[in-house]
Amino acid sequence: MAEILLSEAEKTFILHGVEEGFRCDGRMRLDYRPMEVETDVVSHASGSARLRLANTDILVGVKTEIDTPYPERPREGKIEFFVDCSANATPAFEGRGGEELGTEISNSLATAYQSSQTFDLTALCILPGQQCWKLYIDILILECGGNLFDAVSLAVKAALHNTRVPKVKGACLDGGTVDLQLSDDPYDCCRLDVSDAPCLVTLCKIGDHCVVDPTAEEETCSSGSVVIAITEKSLVTSVFKTGVGSFHPQTLIDILKVGQTIGLSVNKALRAALLEEEQQGRKKECFGFLK
Repeated sequence: MAEILLSEAEKTFILHGVEEGFRCDGRMRLDYRPMEVETDVVSHASGSARLRLANTDILVGVKTEIDTPYPERPREGKIEFFVDCSANATPAFEGRGGEELGTEISNSLATAYQSSQTFDLTALCILPGQQCWKLYIDILILECGGNLFDAVSLAVKAALHNTRVPKVKGACLDGGTVDLQLSDDPYDCCRLDVSDAPCLVTLCKIGDHCVVDPTAEEETCSSGSVVIAITEKSLVTSVFKTGVGSFHPQTLIDILKVGQTIGLSVNKALRAALLEEEQQGRKKECFGFLK
């Protein structure tokens, strides 16, 4: 993460506040900052979304392409994540400063989505072993205000919810090659089921306590964080740690329980915001949630 320079007095102030259960912006330890989400913001993408979490601003675009399935998974489609950290997001991303963080985020998403109980890749299969849909998910970090893992995962889920996959009207074999006939109607498409797509929840350790949705300043004061990928059905698909600090086994167990509860709330809040946006008739508004 991009660290912010803080004096020892500022770090002590943040640490003591977390110990007392209060944070600099008035939140409690397990409170998120308000978020806003907007979908269908990139006209030439199959699906897109923009999510703002306080000062963190994420843009996600999804592109569909026909590809050949993996030999070991002949009945599944493919999904790939690419993260680009804009140099305007923070000075730490200038040059190649954001490459390592971008790789870490894309790998965490790939791990979270690899379970067959999360995102159904079989729905992307066209002809088993021969043709499938491949989803390219491009993530652009426009501004970094802390808690990138959570914000990116929420933006990805919103973009997948907005994605339309063209329908295949027919497929035939012509001399050993596959000839696909796609619908000419741009509105003749399929929606993706994202009900089991996971969201990432970061629990950041500051002193002897953990907080959710850390700001950039709080991340600077942290010795380590645990990131949990969780679905709407309370299924944990991956857990990993960032930072150099360590966690006591019992503390880790307690964190997982808290993360499950928080993850359920975040998933439900995002789904409610996306449904509200659709019901409003696509008026190009940002819909806030977790206020």
